[in-house]
Amino acid sequence: LQLCPSIVVVRGRMDVYKQVSSQIRSIFERYTPIIEPLSLDEAYLDVTHATACRGSATLIAESIRRDIFNELNLTASAGIAPIKFLAKVASDINKPNGQFVIPPDQVQQVIDKLPLEKIPGVGKVSLEKLHQAGFYLCEDIKNTDYLELLRRFGRQGESLWKRSHGIDEREIVVERERKSVGVERTFSQNISSYQQCWQVIEEKLFPELEVRLSKASPDKTILKQGIKVKFADFQLTTIEHIHPQLELDDFRQLLADVLKRQNGREIRLLGLNVMLKPELQTKQLSFF
Repeated sequence: LQLCPSIVVVRGRMDVYKQVSSQIRSIFERYTPIIEPLSLDEAYLDVTHATACRGSATLIAESIRRDIFNELNLTASAGIAPIKFLAKVASDINKPNGQFVIPPDQVQQVIDKLPLEKIPGVGKVSLEKLHQAGFYLCEDIKNTDYLELLRRFGRQGESLWKRSHGIDEREIVVERERKSVGVERTFSQNISSYQQCWQVIEEKLFPELEVRLSKASPDKTILKQGIKVKFADFQLTTIEHIHPQLELDDFRQLLADVLKRQNGREIRLLGLNVMLKPELQTKQLSFF
């Protein structure tokens, strides 16, 4: 403020960021349940067994980015690669609002020319040490003896050797046990009537919820079902009832009840969700 007294300070809106992050997550879940969040706006997705877009990772990335833009008016970038760390690297290449594909037969070629600072986990201090030792590209690491790297850089030397040889054994780490499954739509043009809402539920949201529930939690028992509505003034309201089975007709009364709170406002977002019964946790006694 002393350097620039006229600056306009805008406070962060973490509640809004978290809400949008949840909406983006919902879009991811249309394509795969195997998701590892890295931050509010970044995640790894494993689409190895996905059936959407004919199973094409490239087409899935394009479709996800298109959904995010059409529904949230946000741009997104993506990286597609058969190795986890390379997907992260690829996502930075065509920013903003683009994507980059590294096919399996080009993996080593891309890695060889990759500057070491592009590898996730290589920070400023580590990079300085690597440069002092004459290492600038992954190819420099690849052409160095493994034991020599281990001696000079310890565990980081091992990690760099693996990455430089295209080895990344890390799996996608899915979040904790799922407690709920939901779907939602943000409309490019607000809607207002019961009939419009029901059409969205019947034709889009409910079929999508069925698919997502069968993929993500096929053996879980349902505790509650609910509807979420965000009005044009950004006020959010939800209504739930206890019911152990997922049936389309159950949402009719829920929709009627939640629209009693409409008070003439148009609707910006509509969502369905189910809450799942948690698995019983058992603990085995230790014997000595």
